[in-house]
Amino acid sequence: MDERERALDAAHRHAAGFLESLDDRPVWPRASLDEMVAAFGGPLAEEGLDPAAVVDEIAERADPGLVAIPGGRFFGFVIGGTHPAALAADWLVSAWDQNSGSSLLTPATVAMERVAGKWMLELFGLPSTASVGFVTGGQLANFTCLATARTAVLARAGWDLAERGLRSAPPIRFVVGADRHGSVDRAARFLGIGRAELTVVESDDQGRMRPDALESALDYGRGPLIVCLQAGEVHTGAFDDFGILIPIARRHEAWVHVDGAFGLWAAASPSLRPLTAGAEAADSWATDAHKTLNVPYDCGMAIVRDPQDSIAAFRTGGDYLIYSGLDPWDVTPELSRRARGVPAWAALRSLGRVGIARLLDGLHANAVAMAKGLTSVDGVEVLNDVDYTQVMFCLGEDDATRALGEAILADGTAAVTGAEWRGRAVLRCSMSSWATTAEDIDRTVTAIRRLVAA
Repeated sequence: MDERERALDAAHRHAAGFLESLDDRPVWPRASLDEMVAAFGGPLAEEGLDPAAVVDEIAERADPGLVAIPGGRFFGFVIGGTHPAALAADWLVSAWDQNSGSSLLTPATVAMERVAGKWMLELFGLPSTASVGFVTGGQLANFTCLATARTAVLARAGWDLAERGLRSAPPIRFVVGADRHGSVDRAARFLGIGRAELTVVESDDQGRMRPDALESALDYGRGPLIVCLQAGEVHTGAFDDFGILIPIARRHEAWVHVDGAFGLWAAASPSLRPLTAGAEAADSWATDAHKTLNVPYDCGMAIVRDPQDSIAAFRTGGDYLIYSGLDPWDVTPELSRRARGVPAWAALRSLGRVGIARLLDGLHANAVAMAKGLTSVDGVEVLNDVDYTQVMFCLGEDDATRALGEAILADGTAAVTGAEWRGRAVLRCSMSSWATTAEDIDRTVTAIRRLVAA
């Protein structure tokens, strides 16, 4: 074998070994950042190593600092596993090394992304003519959609943002829910909209925006307006009532954006689809494939109803660039990028409609089972309605809840992550992986029962 073949063979061997270890290895890393820096650090050597030896070194040194995210008992944050077809396709993406901003330059990968986008629009019940831009994740998907919204609402007000800039532009009213994800605020900041400029609308006990509060908020003020709604609150999994909220926003001529990083996928399941009812009437939608669809990082999607709005915000210039219809670089901030939509195509093709619905229903069933198991543990209280994939729980005292969270991670059986909800310390358990089994839930509940008793 030549250098490349030996390196790829070593990578395959180590990757297979890591995946085989998932059932037995601690879920949380066993080494700190400082220990990992020490393991990989030191002065750069004068002479290099054979590529296969470098791969061996990476795998051996990294092992204590790796998280068992692809396994069945990682419930932290909202992070999916890796579906086999998507993982293998991602290896091909790296081997092909296609710069996938231009359909003329890389027609194969752009075609797969375009088809994957069409399939997603069908699954979500969104307009078939919408643009789908593949970006790094929910943060950039929200940013991309809201940047498009900013350009569009200013244009409606007679202001050409590309020509005249923001300095003297009409102020934009940016309306958000009290329990929005932090990526929405961060996207607004990137767009020149500060915290003091946000109109924050009250939410109910599950984090859903209150329609009466939105109506009251929109009755004051005039000018360009963006309303940001949510499909899947990150703690509770709750969904805004789009069927009521979007018509309210429409009466005030708002651009409506839906942050659906993991929740928009509920539309792909007949049994969960009612959670997203009415969301199809929005102007833009943000979601991820590396969460619910279980493709490798990174893969988010920015979806915009009218592709002309995307083009107005993002089409670039350059006398060396060749355009061929609607190119990927027309609908997102990036020019050069990897073909991150190819693993999404592979996962969709491997699962099919029935498999995707089964995946979604399984995630919800796992959340229900986890909540049931946790309520059987003395002292544990489940705080949310388990309508989707999130389970939020706590002990009676905040210090005890935080201590339990630390103990769970140190124990290594599973990973859940902490947060605060309505002034209380809580632990969040997100069902996001195709790999989670009933045994994984039983092992996790058993470990938590043991740790609470201790």
